[in-house]
Amino acid sequence: MRKGNPSLIGIVAGRIIAFSLLAMVLEIGVVFADYWFDDEKLSVLMLQQETEILSQGITTEGGLPTFRADRAFRERYVELDGRAGAIYVRIRTASGSILFSDCTTECAEHFLPLSINAPRFWKRTIEEGKPFSVAGGQSFERGGESVFVELAILKDPNGFMYGALLREMFDSMIVPMTLMFCLVIGATIWSIRSALRPVAMAVKAADAIDPRDSGARLPITRMPEEIERLVSAVNRLLARVADLVESQKVFSSSIAHEIRTPVSIAKMELSRIDDPRARNAERDLDALTHILEQLTSLARADAVDPSAYEQGNLSEIGAEVAQATAPFVFDHDRSIEFVDRGTTPVRMIPALVENMLRNLIENAVKHNPPGTRIVLTCGPGPQVSVEDDGKGMVDLPELNEDLGYVKRSGQLGLGLKIVHRIAELHKAKISYDTAPNRGTKITIDFASAA
Repeated sequence: MRKGNPSLIGIVAGRIIAFSLLAMVLEIGVVFADYWFDDEKLSVLMLQQETEILSQGITTEGGLPTFRADRAFRERYVELDGRAGAIYVRIRTASGSILFSDCTTECAEHFLPLSINAPRFWKRTIEEGKPFSVAGGQSFERGGESVFVELAILKDPNGFMYGALLREMFDSMIVPMTLMFCLVIGATIWSIRSALRPVAMAVKAADAIDPRDSGARLPITRMPEEIERLVSAVNRLLARVADLVESQKVFSSSIAHEIRTPVSIAKMELSRIDDPRARNAERDLDALTHILEQLTSLARADAVDPSAYEQGNLSEIGAEVAQATAPFVFDHDRSIEFVDRGTTPVRMIPALVENMLRNLIENAVKHNPPGTRIVLTCGPGPQVSVEDDGKGMVDLPELNEDLGYVKRSGQLGLGLKIVHRIAELHKAKISYDTAPNRGTKITIDFASAA
């Protein structure tokens, strides 16, 4: 199964996504390096984030601040699971009242004295390098009173440094960049769709082109310059194809007319010769004349003028064809019957529909034995059918792109080619119902042309 071509929106969006992700990774790498190689900046960030987490446990009871150490607090700041290092926490008010403390001498060693009114934020380094050994504190307002949260981290046993770094990158970079990324993708897709709207219009116009209209072209108004150049090139191609098709039509029609005259002269000369071989030659010339007439009919069908369509009556055309072809049918020892079951008006070119029915009747005569009964039925509704009780279509036509319809015997099936071409011009559908020794019924449904 052939894989479809990717859409332009998919290609551009994919590249934008790839470059955006690359830019995001590079930006994250730059920010990570900026924090990682600056111990002062990273340790301050770690203390700020951890003291803010601790401040979430401060509540007020009776208008006074209080702190309760819950299980989450113990898991984060108390339970070290044997890891090297230590964590000390002290929470106090501005007046020196201690709300919580898990240290004694360590608090006095690492924190500011209780008598000092601590600043908004403070930090000092206990030991240089990583993992961090730092102490610091931050002031928060609870119940109209300042509460100081102080924290000392020795050798960072719980990896606060990494958590602080990840949260900073997520809050400050990943979320904003993701929102910007989605906005850029949405704007890009909208812009591409807007830019390709003229292309969609050109596609609709191309699908709506009538192949019979040699002057049909794609519109180029209100198109971007790049797309206009492409559409103009397609229009020039259509013009060249139209010229080529017109030349082919003229050639087919001209050669048929040019050959008909010498063939008629040859037949006249053969009629003067009293010899069985002359009669065989006459039959061959009759077959050649029939092929020339079919070529002329095919050229006429290809050169049809769209303005030649009119509302026609299938029953009237069917009756005329049955009457006109009756002598030919009877001369070949076959019979023909016309049945009118009531038809509806159809937009058609009467001469072409008449030609189509003639070809079907001639095929039924030519390819069936003497005594075959042929029935031309019009209706019910916008359809006609030609049915016979002959041997069936044992020599079914096969479509050939260059020659049209070619029988398995190798002969050109121009009659059916003409029938299919005329049906195509009228947007009619052809169906076959045939079986060996049970006859053939060919139905043409003009419902789409009604």
